[in-house]
Amino acid sequence: MIRDHTAVNTQALALLKKLKAAPQDNFLSKQLQVGATKLINEMSKLRGAAFDKRYAENELAYHKAVNGLVEKAFIPNIENAEVKTLFKAGLEIFKAHEKHAAMMVAQLK
Repeated sequence: MIRDHTAVNTQALALLKKLKAAPQDNFLSKQLQVGATKLINEMSKLRGAAFDKRYAENELAYHKAVNGLVEKAFIPNIENAEVKTLFKAGLEIFKAHEKHAAMMVAQLK
């Protein structure tokens, strides 16, 4: 998963540079950062099977939420063809991650 996310991020940053655009903080990015901090604090207290279960559940919930947002809100509203292509390619990769996360959750029950 890390390799895939890194590759998509690298492509996104290259496209931003090409389009002479810059990433900007927004409401969503700020909420994700707050959520990440809370999750780190919560998970740092867990060990073993409890950690594994919480990690898998979070991965599944996160991929479901982001994939839904990208598919239903972002892609339909993107006008730039290159940006839309990047989002569609990323979505396919991250849908596979969602399936892997679902398998992890099922195995840990």
